Amino acid sequence: MEVQHTLAKPVSLSGRGLFGGQRVTATFDPAPANHGIVFSRCDLGDQHVPARIEHVITQARRTTLRSGEAIIETCEHCLSALAALNIDNVLIRLDGPELPDRDGSARPFYDVLSQVGVAEEGDALRHRLKVIEPVVVRNGDATLAAVPCDEQTMHVIYELDYGPDAPVGPQLQSFNCANGDYAHQLAPARTFAFEQEAAAMQSAGFGTHLTEKDMLVIGPNGPIGNEYRFQDELVRHKIVDLIGDLYLVGAPIQGRIIAHRSGHALNHALVRKLIAQQRSRDRHRMAQCETAIDIRRLMRILPHSYPMLLVDRVTHIEGDKRITGIKNVTINEPFFQGHYPTTPVMPGVLMIEAIAQLAAVLVGQKLENTGKLGFLMSMDRVKIRRPVTPGDQLILEAETLRMRSRIAHVRGVAYVGDDVAAEVEVKFMLVDDDQE
Repeated sequence: MEVQHTLAKPVSLSGRGLFGGQRVTATFDPAPANHGIVFSRCDLGDQHVPARIEHVITQARRTTLRSGEAIIETCEHCLSALAALNIDNVLIRLDGPELPDRDGSARPFYDVLSQVGVAEEGDALRHRLKVIEPVVVRNGDATLAAVPCDEQTMHVIYELDYGPDAPVGPQLQSFNCANGDYAHQLAPARTFAFEQEAAAMQSAGFGTHLTEKDMLVIGPNGPIGNEYRFQDELVRHKIVDLIGDLYLVGAPIQGRIIAHRSGHALNHALVRKLIAQQRSRDRHRMAQCETAIDIRRLMRILPHSYPMLLVDRVTHIEGDKRITGIKNVTINEPFFQGHYPTTPVMPGVLMIEAIAQLAAVLVGQKLENTGKLGFLMSMDRVKIRRPVTPGDQLILEAETLRMRSRIAHVRGVAYVGDDVAAEVEVKFMLVDDDQE
């Protein structure tokens, strides 16, 4: 079993953003176990943006994260270096919207991080997402697959082939994350664009500060005003991007990754599918596990009683961050008498209520919230995905998005098997139990 790692001490890196050109300083601070990789926009009052797939927004040719007003541009090279160094926990403070990217490679990040060194974090174990069943995503001619692997590592095989009319021929490269020489074989490989793409980017206002010396621009006869660092530099950089994007899982991956012409959008799609696969396994496992909170204790925690208590048991709690529970739906539910007598369907509003009740249990795990009631303030992004009928078992999940002294913001999902039945984001106001 591996333990988690962070940086041995803080370190900074300055430069200009690859696309926006704004000067920025990134300061990498050690972080405690289970903190994860989190960016912070110190120019926006320290707004945090976790490096997780749920914060990815669509942007061409790069990976961009967003949380609230805070945007983090072009983070894939930084994440790739962090993955190569097995760094699990770090706070990255930025005074601008885009990470510094001196030459379009991961080498500046790898060099500065490796110089300060990596430190183990006690007995905190490192989690790993293990590919159990093959997962494939496609977009036109591009394909990306993850298949099981017995080795406790990620092995990447990438085939780059833009067709017979492209200014570069096919390139094939493989890399084993356990024993590959990332520092010399991948980190120096730079981002690239074909001549027409580079001209279109600058016409659109991106990378206007760059020349062919600053970025690898490929013309009919090879690099314009520049030279390759490797004959197959393009495919090597694609692997750099892929490793960085896949670290948005939030943990290292154990599996074999096979890519053909994959780019950022397809990389993100694979991450989402891998997380969905993992969560499906977790839900089935948790549904069978021992009860964390039974119905008698739930009746003491929640102010609800029959017929409005809609959580039967809690199966798993992670502090005040995440909770999983179960609602068994039977024909004896009182609402089926009128909804509907000949076609019994659980009202969607009651599925949302079940999620909200589970969220209230999660919020109540913080000591300072003991004895407080959560009054619903708002519901956002409400979606009812499928009907729930007698005999179904609702697997409920809730995770904390933000918690303050009096306000809690929680996201919740209800599943039937692997199908999403309902989802919602709820905000509570926490008040003392004796208040009216």
